[in-house]
Amino acid sequence: MVSEVKTVSGRGVPLIGNDIDTDRIIPARYLKAVTFDGLGEGVFIDDRKALNGTHPFDQPQYQGAKILIANRNFGCGSSREHAPQALAKWGIKALIGESFAEIFFGNCVAMGIPCVTVESAIAKQLQDLVTANPQASITIDLEKLQAQIGDYTAPVAIGEGTRSTFISGTWDACGQLVANADQVRVTAAKLPYVAWGTLAAS
Repeated sequence: MVSEVKTVSGRGVPLIGNDIDTDRIIPARYLKAVTFDGLGEGVFIDDRKALNGTHPFDQPQYQGAKILIANRNFGCGSSREHAPQALAKWGIKALIGESFAEIFFGNCVAMGIPCVTVESAIAKQLQDLVTANPQASITIDLEKLQAQIGDYTAPVAIGEGTRSTFISGTWDACGQLVANADQVRVTAAKLPYVAWGTLAAS
């Protein structure tokens, strides 16, 4: 199973503002869901209602966008993994921002969603470019560590350890377990405290 993430391309959606927390991304009432299905409909729901159709996630020109362009400390607040799940269910495949809350960042990595950082001026420039031309495609290249939209190319940053897991496909811990199931069985059979036959049958 190969889960390499080297580039992400798609239209962008600008979301201007600092310290957008996970409760705004997906309100606590949605945490009662048994699965993550349908969370996309609730992403930013309270902000969207307050803005009465003018929130970027409601505007027609941004429907189908795959790359969210945010500002500082995006995803702060509680550690709920429903926040990146809701973004993913809406269609977001990658994020560009000035900075991300650590737990939110980790939850995104676990789902294969790169979060790359840029300087404040670059974030604003990308947001302005997408606002001016919502149909323009953005490409995030994790190998070259750059983002490109039209003729504009800007450097992006992501921790080297995280970057290498995306490029090699090793970010997908569950996928690695499934792909190496035979080796897992061999190792488990050698452990005196694991009754593998009983576990496999249950």
